[in-house]
Amino acid sequence: MLVHNQIMELSSLLTRFSEPETLRMAKLGRELRAKGFDIIDLSLGEPDFDTPQHIKEAAKKAIDDNWSHYPQVAGYLDLKEAICYKFKRDNGLNYKPENIVVSTGAKQSLANAILALVEEGDEVIIPTPFWVTYQALVQIAGAEPKVLKTSFANGYKITPEELEEAITPNTKLFMFSSPCNPSGAVYKKDELQALANVFKRHPQVYIISDEIYEYINYCNCIESIAQFDEMKERTIIVNGLSKGFAMTGWRLGFIAAPVHVAKACEKLQGQFTSGACSVTQRAAIAALTSPLDTTNEMVEEFVRRRKRTMELMKEIKGFNFAEPDGAFYAFPCVDYYFGMSDGQTTINNADDLCMYLLNTAHVSTVTGSAFGDEQCIRISFANSMQNIEKGFERIKGALSRLK
Repeated sequence: MLVHNQIMELSSLLTRFSEPETLRMAKLGRELRAKGFDIIDLSLGEPDFDTPQHIKEAAKKAIDDNWSHYPQVAGYLDLKEAICYKFKRDNGLNYKPENIVVSTGAKQSLANAILALVEEGDEVIIPTPFWVTYQALVQIAGAEPKVLKTSFANGYKITPEELEEAITPNTKLFMFSSPCNPSGAVYKKDELQALANVFKRHPQVYIISDEIYEYINYCNCIESIAQFDEMKERTIIVNGLSKGFAMTGWRLGFIAAPVHVAKACEKLQGQFTSGACSVTQRAAIAALTSPLDTTNEMVEEFVRRRKRTMELMKEIKGFNFAEPDGAFYAFPCVDYYFGMSDGQTTINNADDLCMYLLNTAHVSTVTGSAFGDEQCIRISFANSMQNIEKGFERIKGALSRLK
């Protein structure tokens, strides 16, 4: 009997994108930890807090009340009403349940929207630095990501002039986050108004506004581009529970979108996953309709950690950085160290520096190249103050050996 050991060829779709660098670094850190190394994880992309008790109690009640059957694809009606309540309370935006689609995490919400909006031949403008998955999802959809470099001088925010110059007749979508992962940049109201004025001249362009970090901001400025005239019917807001409610493992995201886009996302989701977890949906109602006391307490702790992180970064020679206005990351430019060596390892780029810090200092960070900026690294302060201080002590020591 002839046995064939040849592996069957997989889809060429898999060649369009690579593994997220954030997940790869987390995996490498786990592997070293399993070998007995004390790894300080400053690559974390999630709050290191437990889900608030009142939300957990709502989930327990949902289980006892037998919320264990298939939910509607786009989400329970009363959850969509709770999301509409949240948009009115926090953003001054009026939506109806038919504008809302609930998904298994904000990442699925992004995937739904991108697949519903773009196809081969379309351009998608993505200003740097951007969250790692944006470009990959555009590539999966077959469209062309048009990565637009922003500058440290402009606070890593796109200017109206840069946007105007980037838009072509093939531009179908613009996508960004505010607060931004990884830079922590937050667009103020006047800055969003200036971008909206550009979009008004280009009615073929949709906007995806990723607002997952909206509660974790340090400037008291929760602003959405959907608030401006003519923009709401072209904007898809993506949000979820992971960051603001410390519910990363619960997997619930949602969009607010024009009805025709929402229906398209629901149609796609019906073939991929159907509805999000029923118990999580019941817990989400409690999260979104309760006072934000526990969220505010968490943010107060992030304020303290941000302050200490900035102090520690100022002690490191060659780090050029801005203080983040939101999220829980620092994003220093580290090209000062490119070309340096400790005698064994030469640092040619940010990728090399991250691996050097992981293998030498046993601190995990994420290379800026994953976010479209090859001169920076992302350092998370979603960890305990003790681990932040310990991690930076190691980073400082390892970098001091580079000449």
